[in-house]
Amino acid sequence: MSSSGAAREFTDPPTTGPALSVVIPTRNEEGNIELLVERLDEVLASTTAEILFVDDSDDDTLAAVERARGLCRHEIRAIHRAPGDRKGGLGGAVVEGMRNARAPWICVMDADLQHPPEVIEQLAAKAREQAVDLIAASRFGAAGSVGEFGPLRRGLSWVSAGSATLVFRRRLHHLTDPMSGFFMVRRAALDLDALQPNGFKILLEIVVRTPGLRIAEVSFEFGTRYAGDSKASAREGARYLAQLWRLRLGDLATHVGRFGLVGATGLVVNTVMLAALADLVGLYYVAAAVLATQASTLWNFTFTELWVFSDREHRGRGLRRMAMFFVVNNLALVLRVPVLIALTTGLGIHYVISNLLSLALIFAGRFTLADLWIWAKSDSLAAEAAAHNYDIHGLVTVASHVALPELERFKIPEQLADPTLRVCIGPVRRSRGQQSPAAATASRISYVEGRGGFGFGASIQAGERTEVVVSPLLGRSPHVLYTNVVEPILRWTFAERGYALVHAACIANGDHAYLITAKTDTGKTTTCLRTLDGRPYGFVSDDLTLLSPEGRVLTYPKPLTISRHTLKAVNKPLLSRRERLMLLYQSRLHSRSGRRLALMLARTHLPAATINTIVQVLVPPPKYQVDRLVPNVQMTPEAKLAGMIVIQRGGRGDVGLTRSEALDILVANCEDAYGFPPYGEIEHFLHSRNGTRLRAAERETIERALGEVPAVLIMSETMDWHGRVAALVDGETSSGAAATGQNGPAPLEPGESDRLQPAPQTTLPG
Repeated sequence: MSSSGAAREFTDPPTTGPALSVVIPTRNEEGNIELLVERLDEVLASTTAEILFVDDSDDDTLAAVERARGLCRHEIRAIHRAPGDRKGGLGGAVVEGMRNARAPWICVMDADLQHPPEVIEQLAAKAREQAVDLIAASRFGAAGSVGEFGPLRRGLSWVSAGSATLVFRRRLHHLTDPMSGFFMVRRAALDLDALQPNGFKILLEIVVRTPGLRIAEVSFEFGTRYAGDSKASAREGARYLAQLWRLRLGDLATHVGRFGLVGATGLVVNTVMLAALADLVGLYYVAAAVLATQASTLWNFTFTELWVFSDREHRGRGLRRMAMFFVVNNLALVLRVPVLIALTTGLGIHYVISNLLSLALIFAGRFTLADLWIWAKSDSLAAEAAAHNYDIHGLVTVASHVALPELERFKIPEQLADPTLRVCIGPVRRSRGQQSPAAATASRISYVEGRGGFGFGASIQAGERTEVVVSPLLGRSPHVLYTNVVEPILRWTFAERGYALVHAACIANGDHAYLITAKTDTGKTTTCLRTLDGRPYGFVSDDLTLLSPEGRVLTYPKPLTISRHTLKAVNKPLLSRRERLMLLYQSRLHSRSGRRLALMLARTHLPAATINTIVQVLVPPPKYQVDRLVPNVQMTPEAKLAGMIVIQRGGRGDVGLTRSEALDILVANCEDAYGFPPYGEIEHFLHSRNGTRLRAAERETIERALGEVPAVLIMSETMDWHGRVAALVDGETSSGAAATGQNGPAPLEPGESDRLQPAPQTTLPG
């Protein structure tokens, strides 16, 4: 790549303003500025960029910046921080520059030319190639080098980088050089208010304090300082160690200190109450200690709630935390009593001193329980580090605390900083006085069966990002979570983005794709597998397919739900003996009759969604990826829609469909796929929230996608559609079949739908 194209093609380029802001913190770098600007001008020749110096200098660096304006075609700006405003050192200067940067991407680098400007090309290329938020330039990567460092400084660099990686193994596992001051970052991925810079190591600060940041790196060779003196010193080393302490233990130290201070005041309350009850009232000292503990527990809870953990969004309600705190303290009292008796009666220590010693012994245990259990962070915050992340064709992203096997083919290793849909586990309860399972506001809907949070529960918060909290029961059944909650949300999210998630299998013959649609439980999966088995077609999708308005189909390869009948339809499925045996039981429960029973339950007042979830926890559905069922099947990620085939049980022959009939059937089949609770209760919220009309938008997308492609209905009493589907895909037919609907399958040739006319005596599925 030539230097003139360094950062030309960033993701989401601005319509106005620069595409890249180069932020350069400076302190007494007068001799480096002009050469640095000349090299940056060459590297960024074809890029709309700004160069922003944030200056903490006491020399003539600002004057050098003014002189450099005539050497560069890009805008150069400078911010000078007076001595009293230089908070945070170099890191503080970088954050100041980021606040003032105008581009969506920011490159941070030093002014001393040890960060070669030409490396910006590699950083920009990585930003274009990968869906990442931050790209670091690493001295310790495979092709990197620390340059002319001596043995001592080389060793110190390795130790500092290694110590950070050891302390923050999870956050830094993508980085070989977390100490680097040379990186490029997407501005929207950062929360600058969360940063607390202090010293040189701003990259470490950013990565540790920004959960979910998607990170990549490029190797580079550390250059030679052109002019001026190095800013590395023993003082900066001390600041680095302090930064590590603050990042790793800062919040914990604050909470421990506050908890201890509250505990100390509670100790005063406990001691005063104990003395009053024992000496003034005359109670036995053990009974007095029990009552004193209740008083000090109430005191401690109040100030722990209002002060110690006031910075957290908590799980559960205050009364629940209060009850848990009292339980912990009284259990601690049970443990303290033997210690108290041993110290007072056994060793002859005064009971007040014995009480102090016993309280000190259990402090650490009480804090641990308070921090990790009673005042634990809510699941909505923990969801920031969701373990399972999915990117569906770059259209929709999903971050989930629970693995979603239906989206397995879309899984990515990176943490999603700003997913379209976030799913986490937490309490979902009915509002006070709520009678029906569903309750909705303009931006939120919840569906809860039963009380106490033990059944099926889901809360959906709509906004720029959709937040979903589901009950713990749903966390035990990923299939129900996906099918009954996530997939309906995805359907209307795709519609909002101009795509349609249609209820149809899809196979491809070269670049020509053919939808196979039917009502639920007709035999679509078996037909799809039998058509693929032994034929050179590509597999696009089995149950759902994504349609673009231009008529492109995108794969949506969910695992296939099969039965014994399906398994017999293919020659060499790769199922183990145990899986085949389990299929005997799974097929009975997850068969057509089983689903009919479930739909009957849904029409009663029974908690059908909860019953369904429990059943599927006990007996998971038989779901397998297509290559387990048809080994060596060819996967087709995308193709051009060339035809639609509707299969129907009952009747005989093939019938050509008009455009309006094909559209009505496909839309009706899409609705048929979503019949189980809670869909009926949440459907209107999903497709009509905030005045949107996504149902009409989805239909319009489907209509445009179908366009002029031919469509045919094939009917059978014996469900032998696969041979006729293959003939249609291959274009093998006898003439006139489409018109009469009697002699055989009609060929599906793109652009020839005008000759496909329905037989007047045929009844189409509704």
